[in-house]
Amino acid sequence: MQQRSLPIAGRATDKKIDPSLDLEDEIARLKKERNAVILAHYYQDSDVQDVADFIGDSLQLAQAAAKTTADVICFAGVHFMAETAKILNPDKIVVVPDLTAGCSLADGCPADKLAAWKAKYDDAVVVSYINCSAEVKALSDYIVTSSNAEKIVKQIPADRTVLFAPDKNLGGWLNRKLGREMKLWQGTCIVHDTFSERKLIGLKERHPGAKVLAHPECDEVILRMADFVGSTTGILNYAKSGDAKEYIVVTEPGILHQMQKAAPDKTFIAAPPEAGCSCNECPHMKKNTLEKVYLSLRDLEPRLEMKPELMVGARVPIDRMLQLSA
Repeated sequence: MQQRSLPIAGRATDKKIDPSLDLEDEIARLKKERNAVILAHYYQDSDVQDVADFIGDSLQLAQAAAKTTADVICFAGVHFMAETAKILNPDKIVVVPDLTAGCSLADGCPADKLAAWKAKYDDAVVVSYINCSAEVKALSDYIVTSSNAEKIVKQIPADRTVLFAPDKNLGGWLNRKLGREMKLWQGTCIVHDTFSERKLIGLKERHPGAKVLAHPECDEVILRMADFVGSTTGILNYAKSGDAKEYIVVTEPGILHQMQKAAPDKTFIAAPPEAGCSCNECPHMKKNTLEKVYLSLRDLEPRLEMKPELMVGARVPIDRMLQLSA
């Protein structure tokens, strides 16, 4: 059985698991018994990605959740992603391997404060990045992801006041790219905001032929050095089709597993954070482990429950996003 390290606090489980079990086989068995599907984000551990039925970014996972015929959805991601799956499937069981897997962007934009911000502007359009709570989604006119934000914002008339929450880096990138002046909530991702300009310059000097691929949640100073800016799926596709042999990847390093599988002849280098730490790894995403995936399918816990009226309100902008992304 594969050995797994636990470098991030909160990864260990207090439930007992028979050490003789082959977790991959047990997960496959439970998926059949439960008529369950595992949806996993690119930022999950490689062993979690390898047992998933579908791997993707936030948009792709929402689309997969909307289409699934499974009775049980095991969502290996963070809380807001599982909420989206539950909103789209109110009658299905949604389990999360670790229900405490949150998001700094969602935590930094409470619904009551967004409502107060919105009240300051007459007839403003609220565009919220999918990295937010269901309560914030219910206050929003549009939900976007890094895959579709440009396409959706383009469709909003230029004379409308747009409030963009919660990621100021993604919002700023859209403003610069589209020539907009959206008003930005001052939130950031604790992972993407930690990448080091100094260290990235050093990497570029040591790998002069490498292309820099960056997620738009990164700071502007990082994005200015990138050869490509896009979602995790966009980064993956660029690396697969690009003619360079080396790529410096400025996003959570979980994506490197799929990049290496898709292009084994290429070299992928994870951009380091400023501090001498593993801060480029999302501590929330990494709370989910293969052990916890197994337990969530075995016990159908922890189960995500939401108020019906909240799901109805939050579904409106999510459905709008899915329609505009088709």
